[in-house]
Formats: sequence, structure tokens, C-alpha cells
Amino acid sequence: MIHFGNISKQKFLQEYWQKKPLLIKQALPEFISPLTPNELAGLACEEDFESRIVTGCTENNNWQLSNGPFPETHFATLPETNWTLLVQGVDRYIVETYHLINHFDFIPRWRFDDVMISYAAKGGSVGPHFDFYDVFLLQGSGKRRWHLSAKNCTLDNYLGDTPLRIMKQFEADTIIEAEPGDVLYVPPKIAHHGVSLDDECMTYSIGYRSYSMKEMLEYLEQDENKSKNQFYQDPSWQDNQTPALIPDDAIVATQDFLQLKKLPQDYFGCFVTKLDPMDEKLLNEFSAYSSEEILEIGASYELHPSCRIGYCNTSKGLHIYINGEPFDFGNFDDEMLIDFCNTRKINISEHNTFNHGLAIFLLESCVIRRLRS
Repeated sequence: MIHFGNISKQKFLQEYWQKKPLLIKQALPEFISPLTPNELAGLACEEDFESRIVTGCTENNNWQLSNGPFPETHFATLPETNWTLLVQGVDRYIVETYHLINHFDFIPRWRFDDVMISYAAKGGSVGPHFDFYDVFLLQGSGKRRWHLSAKNCTLDNYLGDTPLRIMKQFEADTIIEAEPGDVLYVPPKIAHHGVSLDDECMTYSIGYRSYSMKEMLEYLEQDENKSKNQFYQDPSWQDNQTPALIPDDAIVATQDFLQLKKLPQDYFGCFVTKLDPMDEKLLNEFSAYSSEEILEIGASYELHPSCRIGYCNTSKGLHIYINGEPFDFGNFDDEMLIDFCNTRKINISEHNTFNHGLAIFLLESCVIRRLRS
């Protein structure tokens, strides 16, 4: 699991999460990138992947953006320096990348969005920018210099004649260098500008969703006169072993954020587990060929990477949400259900009929797949 060095995970959650950036040296010292730059470029040539190439630098602000999929010949036309390839949602397809997220499960898993992988030639970057979401930036190979700033993070501070959201005024407060195994945490509204220092630079961006007031109210089918440019902030998380749990604090924080006295019972669980269009498409494709799969005794299964899951344990019982819907698990054992939600795995035992029955239900619901070693 991720190593925080001189601070504990609990201290990180209390003092850094959604507050200030932190470079964690050798957080994952044994991490080996499961993809080479050439293999990442191969993914960018496929229609299943959302990919981009950014060329340019801050010296002249001559930025250009190209969207994939790319023909293989495209890479031969790129300059020797100052370009970056980005491929989104790699965790949905590459099992080693999917399992990488387990290192970060001290943050509730239902907050997770996806893993984007970038490769940058020397000097490559995507320009100084800020986001409204949280991200852990794992240096997979090569070195990257990061410039960080809390200044001028406003929506009117962008260059007007570029295809990218690049800050017009950017003044770094901190400059750091990330080496393989280092993790940089960047909270919302902290500007960051990463520049590759060599031709080996691969960075894994483990991103967490941002929830705008506008989006949350629309899902609630309300259109009240409120400041919709605000973004939900998490309550104070505790470091625990229940990454799928939706605590009461999160629901209370949402009620306060939306200025509502009470939320509908299943609103928050359905909202935070809803799928985006790309995940819906992927899950539909998976369902099309997995619907007739037969459960194999002695095998292990895992929740499909495109699926989202969360649960609330209330006085009225256990409520489980998968892909934006409340799931009725009937009379299955609560402890077994909670274990599945948190581990996202289920092992099929010949002697455990409850376990077997739950696995069949999940398989027929097309939300689990055979675990690949």
C-alpha cells in the first residue's frame, strides 16, 4: 500500500485532502509501469480509448490539441520535444491499472473517477491549469518538474486563443521534481504545471470526481436559485477499511451544501454511483457477451471496472447502490454483501451456498467478471 513517509494517512486526510498539495516521496517505490510509451501509443490508436496529444510550451504559448484515435503514422510526425500524449480511463481495460487504485482506497472508492496515463517527450506538458477535482499524480517512469500555485485560480484567467484551458497568469509558489514511485497530491483549485525532464516520462493520474451544485440539483430534478458554480466538499474522512461505505457525514454535508433540510432516501447513493456515458457503453458491451457466462466453482470474480458501488448501513437496514440504482439483494447475508462492496471481489466456494448464490445473482446482473491473475 501507499507509504506516506513521516505522516500518517489520517494526518493526510485531516491536513491535506482538499486543502493543500503534498509530494509523497517514494510512496510506491516498487511500482513498475504496466505499459511502455509505445504500448500507450498503441492504445491511443484504438477507438475504445479517449486520447489526446498536446504540443506546445509556455515559452511561446503556441499550443495545439489533437484528438484520437490516431493512425500509427501520426507519431512519426511529432516533434522531438514539447509534446504529451494522454489516454483516459485506462483502468477500464488494463487490469494492472485497475488494481493500482486499491492503493488509494483510504479515500472512499465511490469518489474515484478514473486513471489517465500520460507520456511526455522532454519538455512536454499540458500547460499551467487548475481543476475542481482531486488527483494523485504517480510518477511511473522518467522525471517531471512540477510548478504549483494557489494564485490566480479564477475562471477568467485563461488564454483566449488556445484550444486548452491554460492559465494566462501563472506564478509558481513551489517547484518540485517527481521521480519514479513518487506521488504528488493536488487538491481542487491549486494550479499545477508539470514539465517532462526526459524522454521517459510517464505519469499516472488517479482522479476523483467533482460534484457541482448544478449537477447535483439537476439530478434531484430541482432548479432552485442558488450559486451553481460551487462544488461539493467532503466531510473529514477517517482512515478505515470500508472504501464503499457512504457515511452519514457525507449525506449531511450534501444537505448543507444544497441547502436542503432532507434528501430523498436513495438520492446520494444513486448520485455518486451513477455511470457516465462512456462507462454505460462499456458495461453494455460487456453485458452483451457475458450474459450467458457460467459460474465456475473455485474461481474468483471482481466487480467490472466500469461499475460503481456504495452502501449505507442504517437503522432500517443495508442499502446498496450499483451504477446509479438501489440493488435489492433479498435475503443474502449482510456481512458477505458488505465484504463484496469493500473488496469488489467474491471467491466461489463449493461449500458456501450463500456465497455461491450471491455470485450467480451478480453474474446474471452483469456486474462481475472472472478475476484475471
